[in-house]
Amino acid sequence: MALVFDHVHLRSRDPEATAQWFADMLGAEIQRSIEQGKPRIDLVLGGARIFVASVSEGDGVNPPPALPCRGLDHFGLRVEGIDAVAAELKRKGAVFTKEPHTPRPGIRICFLRGPEDISIELLERSPAYT
Repeated sequence: MALVFDHVHLRSRDPEATAQWFADMLGAEIQRSIEQGKPRIDLVLGGARIFVASVSEGDGVNPPPALPCRGLDHFGLRVEGIDAVAAELKRKGAVFTKEPHTPRPGIRICFLRGPEDISIELLERSPAYT
């Protein structure tokens, strides 16, 4: 069986604001289209696709879980120069839940809080450990 990663699907009370956050903070490309007569927002981030779907109060969608949690806990984005990237994101107003640190040799990570309390890991791998 050959599998290829295709997308992550997010649900948001404000898809426009969520998409704009990913564009402003992380440089995602916003793609707008119409699907079944309704606006659709997709993002392209680091070569991956992120679908952003609208949710409304009372539509049966549960609130985000408290982190850490079982199931999908976060997604990670690889960067170069993590300390400079983190500093730039802080200047833009990003909220970090864990500052850049080195949990083991060859890797440096940090976590930030995205829209809808999405947890996003940034990581930098030393070439010797890739």
